[in-house]
Amino acid sequence: MIQTTTSLTLNDRIGSLLVRLCIGRGDFRVKPGLYTVGDPGKESDVFVTANYKMSFDYLRSSLHGRNAYILVLDTDGINVWCAAGKGTFGTDELVSRILSTQLQDTVSHKRIIVPQLGASGVCGREVTKQTGFKVIFGPVRTADLSAFLDSDMTATPEMRRVRFDLKDRAVLIPVDLVLAGKYMLPLILMLIIGSIMIPSISSEARRGATALFAGWFAGGVLAPLALPILPGRAFSTKGAFAGLVASGILSLIIYNSASLMEIISWMLLITSSASFISMNFTGTSTYTSPSGVKKEMRFSVPSQAAGFLIGLILMAITMVRCYQGTTS
Repeated sequence: MIQTTTSLTLNDRIGSLLVRLCIGRGDFRVKPGLYTVGDPGKESDVFVTANYKMSFDYLRSSLHGRNAYILVLDTDGINVWCAAGKGTFGTDELVSRILSTQLQDTVSHKRIIVPQLGASGVCGREVTKQTGFKVIFGPVRTADLSAFLDSDMTATPEMRRVRFDLKDRAVLIPVDLVLAGKYMLPLILMLIIGSIMIPSISSEARRGATALFAGWFAGGVLAPLALPILPGRAFSTKGAFAGLVASGILSLIIYNSASLMEIISWMLLITSSASFISMNFTGTSTYTSPSGVKKEMRFSVPSQAAGFLIGLILMAITMVRCYQGTTS
C-alpha cells in the first residue's frame, strides 16, 4: 500500500495547469494499486478511481479529514469517464486489481465505492460474483462525496445529474485551443510572414491571418461558451453558426477595404474551421456517444474540408491579383 495525502502541493497544481494547456498530458498519471489516506482500518471505505492523476487528485482532496483506501485502476492515464467508454476502467480491470492487492485481507467489509461516471464500464453484479465485493456507485462529482458519505451513501437526484455548465466548458477550452493551434498557428504565421516579405499583398495577408484567427477563436472559445444557445444539435453545426457570427463581425469591421471575393473567402475559412474545431469538443463533452460522433464526422468533415479549401483558393486568387496589379 502507498500512503498519500489529501492536500495538493504546488507541484500538483502546476501539473494540473500544464495538463489543461495540453502539456505532459500523456504522462500525468499515478501508479495503479492500493493507496491510503489518513489512518484507515478494517472498516474504512474503499474508493475506486483511474490512474489519471487529475482524477486521483480530485478524489483524494475530497477525502480531507477521513481515513480511507483508494484503489487505483490502470486506465493508461485516462480519466474515469473516458476510460469507462474505452473499456480500461472496466469490470475485468477492477476485479484484477481487487485480487492483486488482496483487498479482501485489508478490509473486513465487502463494499467498494465506484464513481458514477465509471458505471458504463463496470458490471457490479459480475464484480460481486468474482470477488464478493458489492459495488456502490458514488456521486458524479467528487465535490458531493462528503455529503454522500454523511447521508449513509444515499445520493440525491442532484448528485446523480451530469452537468456541463459554463464553468465545466470553460476549463476545457485551453486544451482544445492548443490542439487546434497545432494546425491553425502555422497557417497564421505563414500569412503574417508573407505580409512582411511581400508588401504588395500585405493588407490581404494580414486580413487572411485575422480570418484564420477568428475561426480558431470562434470554434475554440465562442462555440463552447455559447453552446446551449447556438442553433443545432451537432457540435459541427453549432461551430458553424459561431463561425458565421465571427465572420459577420469581421466583415462589418473591415468590409470597406476588401473585395467581395475576399469577404467570401473569410466566411468560408472562418465557418469551416470553427465548425471543425468545435466538433472536436465532442471528446470533452458529457452528452455525446461514439456512434453519434462517427456519424457526425462522416457528414461534416468532407464539407468542412471543402469549405476551407475553397476559402484558401479564393484568398490566394485575391492575393495574386493584388500582386499582379502592383507589378504590372
